[in-house]
Amino acid sequence: MKKGFLHSVKLTGLTLIGFLSVSCQGDDDSTAPIKEQLPVETLPTEETPEEKDYLLPGIDLNHWKVTLPIGDPTEVYPPEILNYGESDLLKPFMYNDSLDGSLVFYTYPGASTANSSYSRSELRELMDPNDLSKNWTFEQGGRMKGTLALDEISKESDGDYHRTIVMQIHGRLSNEQKDLIGAKDNNAPPILKIYWYKGYVRVKSKYLKDKDATTEELLHTDAWGDDDGYNFDTYVGFEPFTLEIIASSGKMEIILNESDSYKIENDDMKKWGVFENYFKAGNYLSSKDEGAFARVKYYELEVQH
Repeated sequence: MKKGFLHSVKLTGLTLIGFLSVSCQGDDDSTAPIKEQLPVETLPTEETPEEKDYLLPGIDLNHWKVTLPIGDPTEVYPPEILNYGESDLLKPFMYNDSLDGSLVFYTYPGASTANSSYSRSELRELMDPNDLSKNWTFEQGGRMKGTLALDEISKESDGDYHRTIVMQIHGRLSNEQKDLIGAKDNNAPPILKIYWYKGYVRVKSKYLKDKDATTEELLHTDAWGDDDGYNFDTYVGFEPFTLEIIASSGKMEIILNESDSYKIENDDMKKWGVFENYFKAGNYLSSKDEGAFARVKYYELEVQH
């Protein structure tokens, strides 16, 4: 293009000079000689490299610890967890996807906690990072809201996807309650588990087996059984979705995509009020199959009390 353009201009300039020379010879008036003006070649401007936007998740980790599927298992607390992007320990299991602004939790069958046989890369709420005994009751209330997506998960031998827990409310015995029933630790049952299950959101809770159980009796884990569960109708698949949990005196509400709501409100929930609780969020894979894995992305996560 540039050579063609210059040639065209030179040709036009020469033609113009010839025309003016003929005109001057037939005129009585004297005319100053005309000099040919050669065009100046314009150098191409240097293109600025395309700038890419790198997105980071806006999740505050100051009040969370994370459990990893390694060690006995390994747990990382604040302030170390805040530098997860630079930690060789954490990076395989907890890292940023800067293309979509998510915090990724990756896990596979490995180390598990004392009261579980499954592995996880999962956050545990810390109301006070220096004191695990500070938690909250349903009477005090709690709300957790997150935007997340199941990025990838393995399949069972029959071709169905494995399942993983993405949110929980876990119970906890106070130190006084632990001593009262002679428990080995402060563990109490999880009153809420929310699964990614074959592309749907599945809710599981607990019921009190003996409605006449005393306060001391209901502190035992085996006093509680698993309910039948509830599946939201909305298929979320591998796309981002929003989950919100609202716990208050005697009830729980789970809201999917700010529109579909499921409530649990009964006498068992009222009796659950004796327990302390904490929120959990992340990737708790419910499989021990060889080669199983799951990758869960969190874009937003917040807790209020």
